[in-house]
Amino acid sequence: MVVADEARDGWEAHAKACQKPFDVVVLDISLPGKSGLEVLKQLKQDKPELPVLILSMHPEEQYALRTFRAGASGYLTKLKASDELIAAIRKVLQGGRYVSHSLAEKLVFDLDSSISKPLHEKLSDREYQVFLLIISGKKTKEIAERMSLSAKTIGTYRMRILAKMQLKNNVELTHYAIKNHLVD
Repeated sequence: MVVADEARDGWEAHAKACQKPFDVVVLDISLPGKSGLEVLKQLKQDKPELPVLILSMHPEEQYALRTFRAGASGYLTKLKASDELIAAIRKVLQGGRYVSHSLAEKLVFDLDSSISKPLHEKLSDREYQVFLLIISGKKTKEIAERMSLSAKTIGTYRMRILAKMQLKNNVELTHYAIKNHLVD
């Protein structure tokens, strides 16, 4: 295996992946500028046959299902990367999907479960990203800078999140996140 290139941000990652003939792209969710989830969606439109393995610091519960819905071929947390990265790359190169054992168990359990979907799964990808930043204690201005959006836009996302989740404020958002194991 040869690491052929790397990118500083989401814009550069998308451009390089479209310009060069890579066999697989290993992509992080938390990229400056354009998020890895946005890059993934665009790559799947531009090069649908290109396998994309997501390698992220975020736990599987936070992003794995969203990335698979967006077209990812696999999802691996950085905590497990040292043990599983080579196997994950090989699996997606062969046309398969890579999921960890713990995620596979969760998916099977969810299939068996008759419990309705959690409220946070009603959020769009962008709303979910803002939600995670809010519950991590970031201020509106910090979130806006990190996402390259205006503070007013972040405020609008926050209001949509509260409405969809039927909550009143950031304290209730954080309580919900703790209760649903969305924070470390």
